[in-house]
Amino acid sequence: MSRQRKLLELKELTEKALVGGGLKAIEKQHKKGKLTARERISLLLDPKSFEEVDALRTHECHEFGMEEKTYLGDGVVTGYGTIFGRLAFVYAFDFTVFGGSLSKTVGEKIAKIQDMAMKVGAPIIGINDSGGARIQEGVDSLAGYTNIFLRNVTASGVIPQLSAVVGPAAGGAVYSPALTDFVFMVKHSAYMFLTGPKIVKTVTHEDVTAEELGGARMHASKSGITHLTFDDEQSLFAAMREMFTYIPQNNMEEPPILESGDPIDRLDEELNYIIPENPGKPYDMRQVLKMVLDNGHFFEIQPLFAPNILIGFGRLNGKSVGIVANQPKHLAGVLDINSSVKGARFVRFCDAFNIPIITFEDVPGFMPGTVQEFGGVIRHGAKLLYAYAEATVPKLTVITRKAYGGAYCVMNSKQLRGDMIFSWPCAEIAVMGSEGATEIIFSREIRDAEKPKEKLHEKIEEYRERFANPYVAASKGFIDEVIEPRMTRYKLIKALEMLQNKRDENPPKKHGNIPL
Repeated sequence: MSRQRKLLELKELTEKALVGGGLKAIEKQHKKGKLTARERISLLLDPKSFEEVDALRTHECHEFGMEEKTYLGDGVVTGYGTIFGRLAFVYAFDFTVFGGSLSKTVGEKIAKIQDMAMKVGAPIIGINDSGGARIQEGVDSLAGYTNIFLRNVTASGVIPQLSAVVGPAAGGAVYSPALTDFVFMVKHSAYMFLTGPKIVKTVTHEDVTAEELGGARMHASKSGITHLTFDDEQSLFAAMREMFTYIPQNNMEEPPILESGDPIDRLDEELNYIIPENPGKPYDMRQVLKMVLDNGHFFEIQPLFAPNILIGFGRLNGKSVGIVANQPKHLAGVLDINSSVKGARFVRFCDAFNIPIITFEDVPGFMPGTVQEFGGVIRHGAKLLYAYAEATVPKLTVITRKAYGGAYCVMNSKQLRGDMIFSWPCAEIAVMGSEGATEIIFSREIRDAEKPKEKLHEKIEEYRERFANPYVAASKGFIDEVIEPRMTRYKLIKALEMLQNKRDENPPKKHGNIPL
């Protein structure tokens, strides 16, 4: 074969690989309102930066006539490129080839790219649109999944792992996204479940649609499995690119710093008046965050799940920070099972990837009741406590109003190695709220009074004056500084500058035993 013929053959094979399952299959994908694997990669990565790996691989199955049906690349497109100029690895299931089902070859291609990402210390993104295991290959496909899961676990805390679910993900296919750091889903065309509606109907006699059982909205609001949902794939990949601006390449690097143009000493007078005079009246913690963070931008994560706590990324003087904040607007900002788990996982991600943690605290305690106690709120609340205690990155706390009881302890208190604890003057730091504490401490005095109701109000005010303020805690060194609210941004930035060379560590051990 001549040299020219060989070059022509290469060109033909390359062009064949680019169309996956063929033009008709691509057209069918588009009719469903879905993009192809390569179109998705082009949205995610910088233009012309994608370098494909294993484009010419094919499956090795010879059962059920499969040897007569082969496609170059099989059911996944793998490779690497850049996002805002920074290296990232990617694999995208190709639904045009056997419904994106996972074969032995697909599993090996994904495992190879995961190993590459680990070797060079770069993030990896999985784009999921798959019918699940390729049934014709039997146990080979299950082994392929398991090899991927093992690498998800090995890479955890070493390189960031993100998942986009833009089509079906059923059975074993759901575990890889669940093991990654963040899951992005598109509405209407994406769903995740272990067993589909038909099996559910057979086993439990429940009538449920795929959307109800495993759609994006359900996972965003009820299960908490997905972190962000979008109306279309273009918005999803744009948000994924934005998230990359807040996180480092690996656990040995610092997050990127971006010029903000927002003055360090910018003061927002409105912060001085944002807390209502009535301690029982709610306010929106998001407004506080917008006034403190660079350019008022808060990249919120899991906004629909456990809305009584807020998590997400922001910047202070251009530096990436992780935000954990009680939200008084929902359930008074109380901690419960879901909010504890939500906060704990985010704290651990930030700690793993050298992102300072800023906590805004306004918490009246843990949610009481049989539902919470039977559901294990003690164990789940301990996860948040564990995460904060374990974290060695710079940890700052701003107590804006209430900090009661065990919830005060959990939310990055001084005793959990909080580096700098700031408090606003209106903060109430106590074992419990003034009303409850008064009824316990002065119960006999109130009962024996001529006018018990008046005595109760009198003692509540007395208790509030003595204890429901930050100065008792400040006198003991539990609060480092009581600050004017409008100074919050400046104080946090100066504290982060002071802590930039912080060194803290945990005792040598294989790993801790977090109360899962």
